Amino acid sequence: MEKGKKECNWSSWRGQVVDLLHWRDLKQSGLVFGSVLLLLFSLTQFSVVSVIAYLALAVLSATISFRVYKSVLQAVQKTDEGHPFKAYLEVEIALSADQIIKYVDKTQLYINSTMKELRRLFLVQDMVDSIKFAVLMWLLTYVGALFNGLTLLILVVVSMFSVPVVYEKYQTQIDQYLGLVRTQFNSIMGKIREKVPGAKKKE
Repeated sequence: MEKGKKECNWSSWRGQVVDLLHWRDLKQSGLVFGSVLLLLFSLTQFSVVSVIAYLALAVLSATISFRVYKSVLQAVQKTDEGHPFKAYLEVEIALSADQIIKYVDKTQLYINSTMKELRRLFLVQDMVDSIKFAVLMWLLTYVGALFNGLTLLILVVVSMFSVPVVYEKYQTQIDQYLGLVRTQFNSIMGKIREKVPGAKKKE
């Protein structure tokens, strides 16, 4: 029962992310997209400490102003509605021991699989895969020379909120071109496997 509930929660969360990236709700997607971009652009101009401090001050200014406004309003109207953020203060936000263990286990699994894959690539268990990895690293040297980490992150965020929409609209044409590219790529890799010693995969 517990497992089914977790799977349901995961499916629901994943569905919300998909809807967000596909702009099902323009207001919600626009708010998230704009907020993330604003944060990243702020980080390009100010230090992380400054951005965090400014964000904290902005939030505190809003919450304190709202608290004072509600207090004055209650005093004038002679009502006793209590703390305006009472509902949020009572929400449970602590992680349970089971949740912490689950996230630690997932992190450990990811780290172990990444280390095994890197060992396989660096020690040339498969010649072609190692060559592809080397080409990727070589391309990343040019990307790193053109963009810094924050610029790349901004491009990733913009892509996340634009590529799904474009792909959904032009899926047939994009799949056709991707199929041609994949065919050519597989053909080149096949020729490399035939000509490079030790590149052929073991049956």
